[in-house]
Amino acid sequence: MNALLRLWSVIDDRLGISRIVKPLMKHPVPPDSKWAYVFGSATLFAFILQVVTGIALATIYVPSTNDAYRTLKYISDSAVLGHWLRGMHYFGASMMIAFLGVHMLRVFLTASYKFPREGNWMSGVILLVCTLIMGFTGQLLRWDQDAVWSMNIAVRQAVRVPLIGPWLERFVYAGDRFNGSTLTHFFDLHVFIIPAIMFAVIGLHLYLVIYNGISEPPKAGNPVDPKTYRQKYEAMLKEKGVPFWPDAAWRDALFGAFVISLIIALAAIFGAPPLEKPADPTLLHAYPRPDWYLLWYFAVLALSPHALESIFMVVFPLGIFLSMFLLPVFFNKGERTPMRRPWSIAWVIFVVVVVSVFWREGKVAGWSPRFEARGLNPAGYDVNNAAVHNGAILFHDKGCEYCHQIHGQGGIRGPDLSDVANRLSAQQIERQILTGGYNMPAYAGILQSNEVDDLVTFLSTMRKIPGPDLNTPIKSQGEATQQEGQQP
Repeated sequence: MNALLRLWSVIDDRLGISRIVKPLMKHPVPPDSKWAYVFGSATLFAFILQVVTGIALATIYVPSTNDAYRTLKYISDSAVLGHWLRGMHYFGASMMIAFLGVHMLRVFLTASYKFPREGNWMSGVILLVCTLIMGFTGQLLRWDQDAVWSMNIAVRQAVRVPLIGPWLERFVYAGDRFNGSTLTHFFDLHVFIIPAIMFAVIGLHLYLVIYNGISEPPKAGNPVDPKTYRQKYEAMLKEKGVPFWPDAAWRDALFGAFVISLIIALAAIFGAPPLEKPADPTLLHAYPRPDWYLLWYFAVLALSPHALESIFMVVFPLGIFLSMFLLPVFFNKGERTPMRRPWSIAWVIFVVVVVSVFWREGKVAGWSPRFEARGLNPAGYDVNNAAVHNGAILFHDKGCEYCHQIHGQGGIRGPDLSDVANRLSAQQIERQILTGGYNMPAYAGILQSNEVDDLVTFLSTMRKIPGPDLNTPIKSQGEATQQEGQQP
């Protein structure tokens, strides 16, 4: 122990570490900055864990279209503690986003973005954007079906941006189209570029926290006046302030240890999220869903009217982040307590309710294809007609049943086709199949002419007429005869 202390004394004498660290650790903070203030440091703990686990994963992961999925499968199924390591990285990302959101809600409610902490808030908004981008690019590195189609949705969103849409499309694809360099591009963003930006912004954020001080809990009747605030704040610290370490920092350390322990426990119990099928851009039937923190926005896009898609894809997210970023520019003085700012409470409630409602819709995702749909019940059509029977089989095998219902069976993304023959002629049905439509792929060139004919013949029999109870299980002729013989 004495040898270690002597070694540290030599190192500290040469580098002057204690001269820098001690004043930072001993700087005074408001006495009432307690448990509500731990979420910022919890976010930092989660970020540090992400860096550590990310470096470990990067030592095995190969960012190429041929090897990315295979190496992730190896990490998950074969590497020592690989499944646990991927789980820590996944749950660490979730914790980081969750705590960052709670931290920003606390700052918003207490108006801690007001003078002189405008830069603290603005840097926090930049970190929020970077964190969401990190989550999105990390999902793409799985390079399964979710990854490919999530990227295509991102491209669809990017090209709608006025003036720079084509440039953004090339940026996302890392070229003119989806190819092998796309994955390498996202790997570079996730591992090098975005983390470098985050390190710089985190450094700025921490510097501003120390320079401007931790905001004191708000009190009614004590509005922020830029002309006098600093003098009042310094006087309060001189009279009542406590040293950051250990009087305040022990809460951050304790809660940070709890966060790390929770992430480790969740990774050990649940492990990493399962991989979907390997990426195949030619496969039309995919179910792209983002991770939970973007699921609500996924629902907003899916449920938005077709005519307003560009607004919800471009104007909506840009408007949210610009409003957040510029908030302290327009509201940097005045009351801080939520009781004197009831609109802030209303905004928080509104955001939480809207995000919760759309998150639930995204979880249920009734508009998405239902790939678990089984073949149609033969009681619903004429099995003795070969063309009708073949069309019913094709209706399932070609994925029509994933999006359309017939007699209560199938998905609900597209219109119910139980009575389609009452609405469309055979020629109109054929045209719809061949040309597709909104959210429906065109099957011209995918289906052979005889397959189109069988599908049209089958759908032309779908009319609204009384029929058998399709919820009753179908019995063989022998079973039916046996039951009739048992009846009195």
